[in-house]
Amino acid sequence: MKGSFALLLFLVAGPLWADEAAVRLRDGEGRQLVEANCVMCHSLDYIPMNSPILDRKGWEASVNKMIKVMGAPVSENDARSIVDYLSAHYGK
Repeated sequence: MKGSFALLLFLVAGPLWADEAAVRLRDGEGRQLVEANCVMCHSLDYIPMNSPILDRKGWEASVNKMIKVMGAPVSENDARSIVDYLSAHYGK
């Protein structure tokens, strides 16, 4: 019974600890597109976490994978703006 209560508490309170507002992306053109599109599927902390290893080609591949493999509903123009923002502000 204790284990069930602990699991229930984690499931209810867990999302409160994962405060997405704590992740603040750098200002720049395209930031709103990144925030609106990327957070639909994963946390924004993915971006600064991967920035040391991704250059423009890496961000292009990542965004294309999200669209083509994962099914993210992002237009071609928005994808280009997202890659521009990510490579300018989070590219190595």
